[in-house]
Amino acid sequence: MTIRNLDALLHPRNVAVIGGSQRPGALGQLVLSNLLDGGFSGTLFAVNPKQVDVEGVQWAATIDALPETPDMAVIVTPAHTVPGIVAELGARGTRVAVIISAEPHDEATRTAILEAARPHLLRLVGPNCLGVLMPHAKLNASFAPRRAVPGRLAFISQSGALVTAMLDWAGAKEIGFSGVVSAGDMADVDLGDLIDLFAADSKTDAILLYVEGVTNPAKFMSAARAASRIKPVIAIKAGRSDAAGRAAMSHTGALTGSYDVYAAAFHRAGIILVDSLTELFDAAQVLCRHQPRCGERLAIVSNGGGAGVLAADALPATGGRLATLHPETFAALEPHMPGAWSRANPIDVVGDARAERFALAASAALTDSDVDALLVIHCPTAVAAGSEIARGVIEMIETADPHVAKPVIACWMGTDNAASVRSLFDAAGIPLFDNLDDAVRGFGYLLQARKGRDALMRAPAGISIADSDRARARAMIIGARNEGRTVLSACEAKSVLTAYGVPCVSGVLARSADAVADACARVEGPYAIKLVSPQFPHKSDIGGVALGIATPDDAVAAAQTMAERFRHEHPTASLTGFEVEPMVVRRDGSELLAGIARDPTFGPVIAFGAGGKAVEIVNDRALGLPPLDDALAGEMIAATRIAHILGGYRDVPPANQAEIVKVLNALSAIAVDFPEIAELDINPLLADSRGVIALDARIRIADDAKASPPVIRPIPMQWAARLTTRGGVTMDVRPVRPDDEAVLADFFRHVSPDDLRFRFLTGLREVGRDRLAAMTQIDYRRTMNFLAFAEDGTLIATAMLASDPDGERAELAVSVRSDFKARGVSWTLVQHVIDYARSEGIKTIDSVESADNRSALALEREAGFTTVASESSGSEITVRREIAAR
Repeated sequence: MTIRNLDALLHPRNVAVIGGSQRPGALGQLVLSNLLDGGFSGTLFAVNPKQVDVEGVQWAATIDALPETPDMAVIVTPAHTVPGIVAELGARGTRVAVIISAEPHDEATRTAILEAARPHLLRLVGPNCLGVLMPHAKLNASFAPRRAVPGRLAFISQSGALVTAMLDWAGAKEIGFSGVVSAGDMADVDLGDLIDLFAADSKTDAILLYVEGVTNPAKFMSAARAASRIKPVIAIKAGRSDAAGRAAMSHTGALTGSYDVYAAAFHRAGIILVDSLTELFDAAQVLCRHQPRCGERLAIVSNGGGAGVLAADALPATGGRLATLHPETFAALEPHMPGAWSRANPIDVVGDARAERFALAASAALTDSDVDALLVIHCPTAVAAGSEIARGVIEMIETADPHVAKPVIACWMGTDNAASVRSLFDAAGIPLFDNLDDAVRGFGYLLQARKGRDALMRAPAGISIADSDRARARAMIIGARNEGRTVLSACEAKSVLTAYGVPCVSGVLARSADAVADACARVEGPYAIKLVSPQFPHKSDIGGVALGIATPDDAVAAAQTMAERFRHEHPTASLTGFEVEPMVVRRDGSELLAGIARDPTFGPVIAFGAGGKAVEIVNDRALGLPPLDDALAGEMIAATRIAHILGGYRDVPPANQAEIVKVLNALSAIAVDFPEIAELDINPLLADSRGVIALDARIRIADDAKASPPVIRPIPMQWAARLTTRGGVTMDVRPVRPDDEAVLADFFRHVSPDDLRFRFLTGLREVGRDRLAAMTQIDYRRTMNFLAFAEDGTLIATAMLASDPDGERAELAVSVRSDFKARGVSWTLVQHVIDYARSEGIKTIDSVESADNRSALALEREAGFTTVASESSGSEITVRREIAAR
């Protein structure tokens, strides 16, 4: 379904508890009691054949007998009754139902529930959930033993038990929520829906997730990527087992555990991954109060030298570093500090410091242009109370120049010390910690969030992939499948790779040991001889590799020895033959692993790391989700330990990392084009300063040819087209690419001021980086931006179509370069957009125009748009086009 009607969760006018009861201890009684105790101001109904006489609750024997249609229903009846109840509620027009039941729902029941809800667009939370709490609406539609207080955090959990634990923990910390949803089995409403809901909620500053599994990964990724652009999304993932990878055929598959794939997916979506509930709230309190835009340079002010040093020691693990303070900063502080002060960062103001000295040091640090953020540490002393120091620091911050505002994190060491000042720092919007590790980690969350947002908003470098021969690669895969094989030979695997521009050592397949001599005649010696058997992809494990063979006769002898040993030790296995290759010797080369594995949730995953026979033992690898680009591939390389070796050392020059990036991009393209590839393994990929070469490769295709595509939709280049306008302009239209930012910036410099105002409905004079990134760094599942180029390559028009999370309604904005107006460009581009929208299942296109933009309004009316009176105002007019399916 869609997120339609989910707004009824946030502010329902009335709620009906189906199965509501006054019997003490009954589930229906607990839910009714929580709704009443929470102070819900709307109408409450209890639906039960037995009369319910509870003050503040209206009773109805049946759903049909309700005096009005409930916006929300809470179902607490036995599982077998739920499908019928859902059908009745849907027929009445109820918008959302929360299914709380005391017994589990089997698959057949869940299917029946969905079928009952679907015709009415009745949304379902659960089944088997704890309920929902919306504190701003004073709604506690749950059986949680503790209520939530209003706040700015949304918490979405797949565990009801964790919700109760979280409410207890947050209550003790005086942390409030904009909403708490126990998602349960997620038969309908899932994590993606709820992320979309709270991303658009003005009362939510950050979204917290407890994730056990993702049911619709493509929707989840789209929702998370959209939400992370505007507010922090912080998650804790249950389960770190990598047992699923143990049965994998390839080294790549064995190295990709489920938790690690989730971590890679979360990183790609801009989600901050934490390890504990404490860290979840720590990250939330920092990110709700500071925008994740600061750099990595931290200044530390402390009245304890040891505390400052320990904080500095913990800093590198976060990706941050100590700021190098200007000499002017020390000079400004010198007259106000005792003789024993540190004269360095951390700034040790000495144990007898009172509020004034703390404030002066903090002010000087914040003013320093080489400082990005400040950590203030207070160790309890008898000289001054922690509250006195806190007030002094807060007053300084509140009176500082707002133009140089920087994140400030406080650490009042000790539980009692922190408790005494928590309300002061909360009121000032400054995150507070009671220990050094958590405080420094809090700064790390700012850096994580900034990097995640940068990854979503940046303009990556171009994708450096050579032209591929997809037909040749596809022939290898189809040929193996037609022969009933799921494992390609090494020669076939290398053929796929070379089609995508991956350099591979060329080999010849000899079907028998005696045929090895003829194969050697076609290969330059010395030789590498490798046994080929579909049952043993790791040839070295069975002594199936001989290297540095000098002559063809020696090669034949080596192959015969391998064959005899193989038949003796593995009599039931099949021997395909022997691959004969030239020896590749590069003294300074590093053995790498690069490959593709298929995760059951997120589909194809790219892996990179150290290779060779000990690959699983070394366990040095990074994961990424396709599609990749140069920047993402570079990040994967940098995330491995072997990256330090690839950077060169002593007399060994750096490896050619640009060629490694090309290999990763090639694997990304293969994963996009052939999602049926279950595992692809290049091991080793030999890399040195001259480039890379794949020495061995294997590919396994899935038994089922219908595999899921990548969860992040690649650029849909099938929508590139050459079009001719009614005015005779020939233009090449294609989807926007991430590296189009500069092209688009130049385009808007050639758009008239009036047209800029019409396009952005504001007095904009220059299109800034944030807007350009939002138009180029798009999620193609939700947004399309078509660029139209003249025959000389000049960008002459852009048409951006952004759909809502439902995928049924979208908004269109078109801009045309000033010297190409009145030549039919807009008309032709809009028709292309309409065709695209129809193919995506979009049912309605809206366009909001300035009332002064008469030419655009005339064109849109000619294209079938009509004015929407209810959504128009004096200065702006909304026009709408309904899209009929073909």
